[in-house]
Amino acid sequence: MTKILMTSVRDDEQAAIKDYAQKNNIEIITTPKLIDEAVDLTTDVDGLVIQQRSRLPEDIYAKLHAIGLKQIATRTAGFDMINIKEANANGLTVTNVPAYSPRSVAEFALMQIFRLLRKSYRFDHQVAQNDYRWFSDEQSVEIHTATIGIIGVGRIGGTLAKLLKALGATVLGYDTNPRTDLDGIVQFVPKDELLKRADIVSLHVDLNPTSKGLLTTKDFALMKPTAGLVNASRGPVVNTADLVDALKNGTIAAAALDTFEGEETVAAADRREKGLDDQPLVKELHAMDNVILTPHIAFFTNLAVQNMVDFSLDDTLAILNGKQSPHEIKL
Repeated sequence: MTKILMTSVRDDEQAAIKDYAQKNNIEIITTPKLIDEAVDLTTDVDGLVIQQRSRLPEDIYAKLHAIGLKQIATRTAGFDMINIKEANANGLTVTNVPAYSPRSVAEFALMQIFRLLRKSYRFDHQVAQNDYRWFSDEQSVEIHTATIGIIGVGRIGGTLAKLLKALGATVLGYDTNPRTDLDGIVQFVPKDELLKRADIVSLHVDLNPTSKGLLTTKDFALMKPTAGLVNASRGPVVNTADLVDALKNGTIAAAALDTFEGEETVAAADRREKGLDDQPLVKELHAMDNVILTPHIAFFTNLAVQNMVDFSLDDTLAILNGKQSPHEIKL
């Protein structure tokens, strides 16, 4: 019987995993550990499915090759934690789940856009201190009067654009490959124009050499001082030090960050005792009353979790059976 190891497994994934194993007559071993700490569990398995944000140790690929594994499937869209070149050099095919549920992230981004437009971050901070007043500079903007800029109008960004258009918002888009199927929904413009006009900028790009540091001081300087930023893509897309300065100086008004630099040691971690001293920029963001931080949960819905499990296991079985996966990552 085919045996597959799944690492970093959460309780909410277990039902989908059990159902998949029964339907496909395979054995699936699960562990909450990262693959870094679970290499010993791979000695008697045929396939491997991981999920983590931290980089895999560079020596792990040779270890997996020596054991006889042929693939690594990550049940995430992002794959920057894997050294694809090194994996391939050790005979390991790498797959991801590029579209587990575009609507999950799009709906989350929409919620954050509403929170920024309605300045809920201000009221949350005040009420937490038993201050129930409201002030003139907390007057909000109705979404049908707002202009929302989407950087990265792919599966997720395009889904968000449709949701925003249905609500009457003006939607600007910037993408290296503008989509013609969104005519009448998105007005594609240069990035600088989008930054200057948007009330909220929402990021939905993959992390790659061209998107790393996509927004820096010069970009924030183009935005309205009343504008907000939503990042539900990848943390390094934004230069965090520059963002902190822009938020402190009033260059932009607020930010809602589901992804941020340093999250690999923060997201999904209990920091109540340890605190954030080892991540000073995250600590600064956490302390600001104009920042909404969430621990990389935009994907975290019923449908997305089911699809992440199913698609990653489908890819694993395909490769083990000598077939090609449509989700193979190639350099």
